[in-house]
Amino acid sequence: MRRYGPAVLPALTGAAVLRISLFSDLYLRYVQPGLRPYLIVSGAVLVLLALCTAVAGRRAADGEGHADHADHADHGEHGEHGHGEHGHAHGPGGPRVAWLLALPALALLLFPPPALGSYSAEREAAQRAAQGVGAFPALPAGDPVDLTLAEFGSRAIYDSERSLKGRTVRLTGFVTHGDDGTWYVTRLLVSCCAADATTGKVEIRSAEAPPAGTWVTVTGTWHPEGALGTDAAWPPVLDATRVRHVEQPANPYEKR
Repeated sequence: MRRYGPAVLPALTGAAVLRISLFSDLYLRYVQPGLRPYLIVSGAVLVLLALCTAVAGRRAADGEGHADHADHADHGEHGEHGHGEHGHAHGPGGPRVAWLLALPALALLLFPPPALGSYSAEREAAQRAAQGVGAFPALPAGDPVDLTLAEFGSRAIYDSERSLKGRTVRLTGFVTHGDDGTWYVTRLLVSCCAADATTGKVEIRSAEAPPAGTWVTVTGTWHPEGALGTDAAWPPVLDATRVRHVEQPANPYEKR
């Protein structure tokens, strides 16, 4: 079994990457959709590397076996049976504890970690890109209009035309709670992957707070707070008319 040891880690890692990217949408918990092809190629390369390593290990072991057999035959022919002159080591090929390195890859294969959620969002200060006050494109006709939290937040804080005024909007995200009893519909915003995630959130009023981490779709109207472009306008506020529990979407992140 030792001959296949070096192949186990890349095989498990490659299989885990292929599982989340080729055979499911779990990769969306960690990266943006555009990176899927790269994950698939990476997983396939790791599996191929593991197969090549296993084949090479087997051939090397077979070669050593033939060499040992020939050496024993030569010793028998000359009557040399002393182990002290036997130039081969038959001990383990490496410390057995090295097999523990395979456990994280096995865990990733069997139990992919969940997407970042309310725990991460509540422990990160909001980071907003510098953006000047100005006019935004008109919103689509009809109410309610579906907006991302990033779109709603930008219009609420920077739109000089006040395009949200009088409109009914619908936002989807997970619930986070403030220290003063307020609650927010929240989404993590990413540029590339979960490692660069920042938080976007909207304070919800006129509705009872669901449990933290619950995914909801909130329908309501914008409640202006503070002067445009100032910290007083953050976070934006929505007066809710309906809060509906929903399943977590396949892609839990918004594009920043």
